[in-house]
Amino acid sequence: GGATWAGRGAQRPQNRIISATAGRAGRSARKTESPMHKIGIIDLGSNTTRLIVMAYEPGYSFRLIDEVSEVVRLAEGVGEEGLLKPRPIRRAVEALRMFDAFCKGSGIERVIAVGTSAIREAANSAEFFAALRAATDLNLEIIDSAQEAYYGYLGAVNALGLRDGLVFDTGGGSTQVMEVRDRQLASSFSRQAGVVRFTERYVKSDPISKRDLRGLREGVQLIFADGPWPQLGAGARLAGMGGTVRTLARMDQKRTAYPLDRIHGYVLTHTALAEIIELLVTRSRRERDSLPGMKADRSDVTLAGAVIIQQVMERSGFNELVVSGHGLREGIFYKEFLSDQPVPLIDDVRSFSVRSLARLSNYEVAHAEKVRELSLALFDQLAPLHGYGAWERELLDHAAILHDIGVVVGYYDHHKHSAYLVLNSGLLGFSHRELAILAYLVRNHRKGLADTAEFAPILTLGDPLRIARLSALLRIAEFLERSKSQVVRALRIEIGADKVRILADSDGDATVEIWEANRRTGLFVRAFERPVSIEAGT
Repeated sequence: GGATWAGRGAQRPQNRIISATAGRAGRSARKTESPMHKIGIIDLGSNTTRLIVMAYEPGYSFRLIDEVSEVVRLAEGVGEEGLLKPRPIRRAVEALRMFDAFCKGSGIERVIAVGTSAIREAANSAEFFAALRAATDLNLEIIDSAQEAYYGYLGAVNALGLRDGLVFDTGGGSTQVMEVRDRQLASSFSRQAGVVRFTERYVKSDPISKRDLRGLREGVQLIFADGPWPQLGAGARLAGMGGTVRTLARMDQKRTAYPLDRIHGYVLTHTALAEIIELLVTRSRRERDSLPGMKADRSDVTLAGAVIIQQVMERSGFNELVVSGHGLREGIFYKEFLSDQPVPLIDDVRSFSVRSLARLSNYEVAHAEKVRELSLALFDQLAPLHGYGAWERELLDHAAILHDIGVVVGYYDHHKHSAYLVLNSGLLGFSHRELAILAYLVRNHRKGLADTAEFAPILTLGDPLRIARLSALLRIAEFLERSKSQVVRALRIEIGADKVRILADSDGDATVEIWEANRRTGLFVRAFERPVSIEAGT
């Protein structure tokens, strides 16, 4: 809300982040104790081992509170005999020991640790486990390729809102490909095409020679040639997971001066991937280290990974892929988070993620819901003027729920804090363009009209006007709920030839709300190019 009547009405939340607010969805009373659990999930891969720590209330809200990764190169030097070498075993065991100690020292209630292809396929896995048991009591479960695919599918579908398409995960030792139909895992297959495995097998020169590059491409083509690639219909998407696809996306963002610092949801095109491969082919490992977006510990294996991913795109017939920041580890988390469901899928990823962020920000439920109700009433009745549809209505809906979450940082400039949280709190299921629009809507809900130039590269031609019009509706709704007492019951709108009248029906004295809202109509006049008056109804 605006600053004029600060302190009146319902009390603002304190300037701190709490774990959750009101029970399950539908309950409005604030809990007196935090019900949040903490779980650590460790994934020991062929190249990297990672730990994520999630704080959550089952089925209600969650947030990532820590993440640690260490490149261990467990599959290094395995070769055709399939033997893990002593040094990689020591590196992996030491990383697991540190992760386990970290979890114990951080009060994490439960730790789930899994290992994938490197140990699964090793002829001397007993040697690895003997070293692990000597160093720590961590219980590491080796999952098979079907489980690995399933957890990866859960991670991507719950994070992207993917309904139909393919999901792939390229790791150090293998690549899993999952077919998704109507959000269900329809089929999957795995190939021993990993970035460490194929780098060791094919990349013998630095920079890579034409002969080695040809061998790498032929090897990748051969291993995927007999894959059961499904025929997918219109609307299907390709989603990619793993450290290599994230690195490639980051490199593409750096070279194009992409305005949003977010990898999840980034769209990487086949053309961009081919251009990055050309950059990698012509440079030595040391030169690749200095490429913007490249991590030094991945500069030797990224080329092989890029060629693998390029082949996946070509075999599956997609010209672009969307990057999923959630994968196997998050999939395991979703199984715990939604343990009361037969299939751990979030029904509506976007709405859930918005509500989860609002709850974690201690939002005022009644106020946000009333602003949402009034915003949508304005949107629906003004449809003849704006001509927008269900997509814009949904974004306005979400913006209304999130508009005040920045108060958790501080009241002053809370509209700016809200915009920052929208962009940086990991909202799931939204494209980068949608996130930018949401951020602008909450940024504009109090005053002014933020310049859209910052995110112009990810907006479309009509978005500045779209943002202005939706912001105008949200602002009027916000000030009609100025005292946070829900005094305005309903809105009736009369669209005249040269003027718009908004009649506010109330259950009490709405003088302050109507006065404040009339003072905030400048953006409406500018966006809709006609005057507006807000008057008392019945």
